[in-house]
Amino acid sequence: MAKKQSKKHSPSGPPATKKDRPDRDRRVRQADRIARILKVLELIQSRGRWTTRGIAEEIECSERTVYRDLDVLRFAGIPYYREGDQQFIRVRPDYRFPALSLTNDEVLGLSLATVVTNAPGLNVSSGAGPTTRKLAAVSRAETQELIEDALRLVSVLDLKLVDHSRHHETIKTVQLALLQSKQISGLYESPYEPAPVKLKLHPYRLCLLKYAWYVIGRMFDEASPKTFRIARFRTLRLLDESTLVPDEFDLKTYFGNAWAVYRGDQSYHVELKFTPDAGKIVTETIWHPTQQARTHKDGSVTLTFQVDGLHEILHWILSWAGRVTIQQPDELKTLFLKTLRDAIQMQAPTADA
Repeated sequence: MAKKQSKKHSPSGPPATKKDRPDRDRRVRQADRIARILKVLELIQSRGRWTTRGIAEEIECSERTVYRDLDVLRFAGIPYYREGDQQFIRVRPDYRFPALSLTNDEVLGLSLATVVTNAPGLNVSSGAGPTTRKLAAVSRAETQELIEDALRLVSVLDLKLVDHSRHHETIKTVQLALLQSKQISGLYESPYEPAPVKLKLHPYRLCLLKYAWYVIGRMFDEASPKTFRIARFRTLRLLDESTLVPDEFDLKTYFGNAWAVYRGDQSYHVELKFTPDAGKIVTETIWHPTQQARTHKDGSVTLTFQVDGLHEILHWILSWAGRVTIQQPDELKTLFLKTLRDAIQMQAPTADA
């Protein structure tokens, strides 16, 4: 007797096809479409000379797509019209697209960020300016006036930062390397080397520290990271090689208690006593995270620090010469006195004078 073959049960519903896509893909496509439509709105609100062809070229799509996007804007109530023989597309001047509602404090904060990122030494990218301009373009008149006044009345001057005007591309290269997890290579000119050296780095971090931008990275043939000043790179390029950055790397741990940029091998407890006339001034600033202050009855002030290395803090103490005494450590006092003696010797008249 022949055995009956069991029927195979196929799943109900239409068979899956290659056209079927996961929900995630559909959401991505919708997000891209929304972003494109908002870009079209931004262009026609800018009072530029935008035609459907110009918009298509700008956002890299077909004119047919632009027409569809314009239909979406019309259905959304955006009052645009065509002007002139060339049919430039414009939005009615009195119309403001509903934008993110910001408080006056938030608007002032963004305006301040714009001023700061435009300051010499900090203007290493387009900064907050484009964002502020876009916000102003879609804001009510009161917000526009507040932004205009804030940008006009607030200034950032004379920060005495290292000149980075020729290193914008270098900083951008480091940023891209960090975002894409790629290595970098370039020619580095150190004041401590007789000639420029070629470096190949695994970049870990980019940071603004004291007066300059630095990249912290590990040379490909070394085990530990080092600090490199951006302005000393003569050339720098992105490599198509993946970088290796330890998950446990922490910037604060790396710098430790360095006074500024370069961390010394030994930790020191530093105690300085400032005269009464300097006491009030010196305590206005937090010079180091470990700073502790103690004010005495006569108005003098004792500051204490825990620092890794002495040479960087020495340069700062010299700026207070005549108004500070070094209580400890003795090694710092010795360095201080030697530097002062050398300075006096340099100013002494010579036999040729």
